[in-house]
Amino acid sequence: GPARAGAAAPPPGTPASTPLGPLDTQAKQALLIDADTGAVLAEKNADERMHPSSMSKLMTVYVVFDLLKQGRLRMDQTLTVSEKAWRMGGSKMFVELGSQISVNDLLHGVIVQSGNDACVVLAEGVSGSETQFAELLNEYGKRLGLKDSTFRNATGWPDPEHLMTCRDLASLSRHIINDFPEYYGIFNVRSFQWHGITQENRDPLLGRVAGADGLKTGHTEDGGYGLAGTAKRGERRLIAVLNGMTSMRMRAEESERMLEWGFREFENVVLFRASDTVEQAPVYLGDRPTVPLVGGRDLVMTLPRQWRRNLAVKLRYDGPVPAPIAKGQEIGQLEVSGQGVPPMTLPLYAGADVAKLGVLSRIPAVIGRWVSG
Repeated sequence: GPARAGAAAPPPGTPASTPLGPLDTQAKQALLIDADTGAVLAEKNADERMHPSSMSKLMTVYVVFDLLKQGRLRMDQTLTVSEKAWRMGGSKMFVELGSQISVNDLLHGVIVQSGNDACVVLAEGVSGSETQFAELLNEYGKRLGLKDSTFRNATGWPDPEHLMTCRDLASLSRHIINDFPEYYGIFNVRSFQWHGITQENRDPLLGRVAGADGLKTGHTEDGGYGLAGTAKRGERRLIAVLNGMTSMRMRAEESERMLEWGFREFENVVLFRASDTVEQAPVYLGDRPTVPLVGGRDLVMTLPRQWRRNLAVKLRYDGPVPAPIAKGQEIGQLEVSGQGVPPMTLPLYAGADVAKLGVLSRIPAVIGRWVSG
């Protein structure tokens, strides 16, 4: 009945769910992840489609970064300001009609000043029109696996069909950080001057939360106040996306609280290094008796600090493993579980090539197998 319908959309102030139990947050939608392991530390309506406002400029920035990396754009290349770009309302870089502005300056205008006008200049410069550019954003979104995002413009300007989720925004943020280390530093620029007007970076975490170095705020009447924010401390980086708050102050406080909570309550534990042999698995009819099982990369897990000791690690493989075996072939799994930790399965690979024995040398092995069997 009607009561059930109301229960589907919890009011702001309902808690986020976490491995440690409920966590109160004023955000309507929220997600906190570890950037390296992808572990979800807290989530609330993270798959609810919402108005991402200026946070969706991250998609515009991703595409421009990618075109720069491919050499299809250059930082010193200039683009022309159209009347459409010059007339844009909302937050602005204050571009001048008909002027030529470098891609580098336009990126600063988008990232530091959240300039809607700068986004349109980039969109038209790349695709000819903002509508065409929105199609490019949708193509990139599909390629990046942002399955709940639809782009209708370059800016996040309100449009009933221009929607994203916290999960997609966190995933996009992670891609920007990992794919473009050479350009990512622009997010940490504290102020930028254009047209004689200096504007401070709108990200409330910069200079306030230790290790904060990005990414993007947003605000619309429909979406409320939002932030995709990140901080790095030592080897750990967390990404928080929150939306639907009612003031700038609430946005700053809630994001700071969630990031601090994540750093305080969780740690990243290295189960095995990339080069470590997890196990020597016996080989059947191979030119060596065993094959090393390796993770192929550092096997790192994000765990609540006090539950590390309750971790259970199980190894699964079918042995003996029949030769021939190619190095890098998947031959087993590591299953990790613990109180409050969602069980994870990590693949294990052959750490070496093992050739099949020749016919003559195989006879003793076969006999040995039958005799001992």
